[in-house]
Amino acid sequence: MFNNILVPTDGSKLSQKAVQAAMQLAMVNGASLVALHVYPKFSGSPYGTFGPAKDVIAEAHIRHHESEAEKLFAATKKLASAAGVELDCALVESDDVYRQIIAVARKKKCDLICMASHGRRGLSAVVLGSETHKVLTHSSIPVLVIR
Repeated sequence: MFNNILVPTDGSKLSQKAVQAAMQLAMVNGASLVALHVYPKFSGSPYGTFGPAKDVIAEAHIRHHESEAEKLFAATKKLASAAGVELDCALVESDDVYRQIIAVARKKKCDLICMASHGRRGLSAVVLGSETHKVLTHSSIPVLVIR
């Protein structure tokens, strides 16, 4: 039924639940899995840093998120290995999370997006996360929402 499943994750408990659900679907369908983490773009120093100092801070921002993503993906890699599921991990820097989710799903030729109903976006996302809602609204790829 499904050949390639995209699962965006932010490390929250609910997104980890979505990872587990996607992993089970992949096992049942003999599908591969694409784990995606989107982190925010560097918005600059709060102190108005410029020049070389800004470059150093921007590089530290990237290294921090790459390190966090590696930890995040390590658990998913372990699950995939134990389940015999082929896994591809993608890390993207962007402030347009939903657009990146859809873009990566298209680029990786995913036929299902499996994602949490909400993540770490505060009270406005309690019922249905704003990113999830945007993906549901704009994606032509089927979306499975995990609560």
